[in-house]
Amino acid sequence: MKKNIAIFGSTGSIGKTLFDIIQKDKSEFCVKLLTSHRNTKILLKQIKIFNVKDIIVTDKKSFLKLKKLLKNTNLNIYNDFSELDKIFKNYKIDYLMNSISGLEGLEPALNAIKYCKSIAIANKESIICGWNLIEKELLKYKTKFIPIDSEHFSIMSLLEQTQIKDVESIFITASGGPFLDYPLSKFNLITPKLALNHPNWKMGKKISIDSATMMNKVFEIIEARKIFDVDYKKLSILIHSKSYVHAIIKFSNGLSKILVHDTNMTIPIFNSIYDNFQKKIISKKFDIKKMNNLSFQKVNLKKFPVVKLISKLPYKHSLFETVLVSANDTLVKNFLNNEIKFTDISKNLIKIVKTKEFLKYKNIKPKNVREIIKLQKYVISKTNLMCI
Repeated sequence: MKKNIAIFGSTGSIGKTLFDIIQKDKSEFCVKLLTSHRNTKILLKQIKIFNVKDIIVTDKKSFLKLKKLLKNTNLNIYNDFSELDKIFKNYKIDYLMNSISGLEGLEPALNAIKYCKSIAIANKESIICGWNLIEKELLKYKTKFIPIDSEHFSIMSLLEQTQIKDVESIFITASGGPFLDYPLSKFNLITPKLALNHPNWKMGKKISIDSATMMNKVFEIIEARKIFDVDYKKLSILIHSKSYVHAIIKFSNGLSKILVHDTNMTIPIFNSIYDNFQKKIISKKFDIKKMNNLSFQKVNLKKFPVVKLISKLPYKHSLFETVLVSANDTLVKNFLNNEIKFTDISKNLIKIVKTKEFLKYKNIKPKNVREIIKLQKYVISKTNLMCI
């Protein structure tokens, strides 16, 4: 029996990777829904390959253009996620990938959980800002959750048949980005072009800058804390420039486990959709040279001061995470627009989250998506004002 698949953000890097995997095995899958913001060119190709009947295009201009182009077809084209009940009314989705970027991906994820047997989320912001809302829906509808970040997928794999109480420490690895060996004295001269040049991964602009400041690792620590319900004190970052090791867990029985895989997202995505070695994937041979030269090191806090924010994070779910995400997003955007220096990202972020106005959100638990989006808009506005 074919698996029913839906992909939110099918034209982005994660969505395209998943699509490439399933199209090699078309007889196994039935794609029920694809969504995109505005990349209709790729979307049209994907629709044709799987004969998809329902699509969502969230950009209004692109939606109207595509609707006109396909008016004489049997395709159902929607402009938002409000019609999920209509789309999924006659079946359950076996596997849904949510790879919509930014906080825009939170509400679609929450609305989709009830229709899914399993949901894979590759959206940091949704997990960081709204995990308590997501978890509530997962429990209510008994939907399986799969984290797609290579680090969290690795942790989940290492924790199989183990309880979190038996974990002594978890290490998430970081490549160090383009500035691991860059002189601190030259950080003031870093340009967007330099910061976007990641040595190991091909990523979008926003996450590339987060990797350069190491803010992406701060976010991954928050994700790990929430997904696995583990104390921040048990979570650490280790620099590993080869990006071959993705997670290490030390257990209270003295054993430690380490997970390695090729430096690409195909492997965690492939394993998220195929369980228990159902299928084989072509990957590189086990790299002895890399294993003999893992070169782990601690984070240089002078180069990457945002990592110090981890010690200031609230243990409970709170709106403070929305403040952190929104302020960082704004500062990264300002840097990419050449409005602030690279060093201003971390300097201003640390200053902003320490203000009395925003510290109060550590004690406020998110109640719904509207509350999170409203705060996001406010923080963006205040961050822009504070950085003038």
